[in-house]
Amino acid sequence: MRHLTQSLWPADTSRPVLDISVGQLLQQAAAEAPDKLALVSVAPEREARTWTYGELLEDAEHAAAWLLDRFRPGEHVAVWAPNVPEWVVLQYGAALSGLVLVTVNPALRSAELEYALHTSHAVGVFHVDGFRGTDMASLITAVLPQVPTVREACALEGWLDEVRRTEKRDDLPDVDPHSPTQIQFTSGTTGRPKAAVLKHMAMVTNAVDVRERCEAPEGATFATALPLFHTAGCGLAGMGTVHQRATLVLGEVFDPTTMLTAIQKYRAKILGGVPAMLHAMLAHPDLESFDLDSLEVVMSGGDAVPPALVESWDKVCGAKVSAVYGQTELSPIVCQTRPTDSREDNLFTAGRPLPNVEVAVLDPGTGKIQPNGTEGEICARGYLQMIGYLDLPEETAKTIDPQGWLHTGDLGTMDERGYVTVTGRLKNMIIRGGENIYPKEIEEVLATHPAVDNAVVVGLPDKTWGESVAAVVHLDTTRPTPTSEELHDYLRARLAPHKTPKAWYVAGSLPVNAMGKLQKFRLRDQIIAGELQEL
Repeated sequence: MRHLTQSLWPADTSRPVLDISVGQLLQQAAAEAPDKLALVSVAPEREARTWTYGELLEDAEHAAAWLLDRFRPGEHVAVWAPNVPEWVVLQYGAALSGLVLVTVNPALRSAELEYALHTSHAVGVFHVDGFRGTDMASLITAVLPQVPTVREACALEGWLDEVRRTEKRDDLPDVDPHSPTQIQFTSGTTGRPKAAVLKHMAMVTNAVDVRERCEAPEGATFATALPLFHTAGCGLAGMGTVHQRATLVLGEVFDPTTMLTAIQKYRAKILGGVPAMLHAMLAHPDLESFDLDSLEVVMSGGDAVPPALVESWDKVCGAKVSAVYGQTELSPIVCQTRPTDSREDNLFTAGRPLPNVEVAVLDPGTGKIQPNGTEGEICARGYLQMIGYLDLPEETAKTIDPQGWLHTGDLGTMDERGYVTVTGRLKNMIIRGGENIYPKEIEEVLATHPAVDNAVVVGLPDKTWGESVAAVVHLDTTRPTPTSEELHDYLRARLAPHKTPKAWYVAGSLPVNAMGKLQKFRLRDQIIAGELQEL
């Protein structure tokens, strides 16, 4: 066990960085285990669709040929669809053909889709006809005149039939593992999403090391409905299982019944999901009727993993939780807990850095390394860094400093063992009259009030103090509604006076993005626009 004297974790180089492309990853798996079940696609009210590794590579090679008949290596093609299995075939076909895949959230609407296609320089877009009541085919038709760079739009329904009729090529390009494989949009928790360009070898190595850190047995089946448009879905779940020649059971959409049934039927040992998904599965009215004893590890991230969630899965089926922390720009995971970590580490930390990743906690003002246990900005460097933000050199330079540190914008601490604890967002820090106020501290105290289900604290412009503190609470409707004075007094008894919110608001729901991450900037905008009800 290392004993650090400051908040700097030197990279552990005991495991290799895998210098292979995404396409090579699948080729190796198919060569070694052609008959192993690779992919099971499940969805409500339809039979599962399955592929062995040999079948998946066969389809991917036909897809690569189909793509190269229309696009040139290095060009960008977008996919705007839920977790249909065609998405997976397209991912590997694009990787084999040297194309860069632009992953687009299927929940986006016309203006957002136009922004994503335009920003990413997409020359093609693949889509489903409809999703959750939205006519996506019509939206594509309406948007494409505004994005003249897109030469071809292709519906994924029936696409595989056309692909399988395309003759394979013997002259697929040599793909540099250090070249771009995907363009992923940042989560948009603090503003408009930016297009992060990610490397083949970074996504592959990161997925492999996350899989190892979760300590599941070799070849363990991974069940998840994490969206493929995010690195957690197509990378951690998808590429991690390929490296182990394991089976990915993929939910086309998140449906608790479908996922619980799939875990039982395919004897999944790993379950992946954001906290909201895991809560929904635990709340299933017939949870006790499912046999979940095969589960050994529940992997969660995307937001803080509540201690009650960890303990609930242990109680239900004995599964231990492995919490991951990272961001899109880091392909995406920086730190992770092991299921065998102590209860306290699993409940309250983000774990230690992955192999070949250097992590430091730096003073936001001076850039100096903080002492152990002292809060600062979490920064990382190594193979996993993005190439940069597409067409945004100034934003890239703000994020990756001259010393090569990628600044996450997250506040945290590191102990002498290298365990990192995330404490908040640097951009969410409120500066009131020169005093630094950290919202998470106030939110945690408010959450202990019996009438408060959840609380969010934001800074508002203030002519006198620079910023003032405001709180938005989501209340437990089964209890009497507290007054703002009551909550004010509750905080004043527990925190310094300058940390007490000046304004109080109530919200029926809190805005989150597609990965379940809270979007504080939207709450701040709603308050300023007068759209939230005062408590």
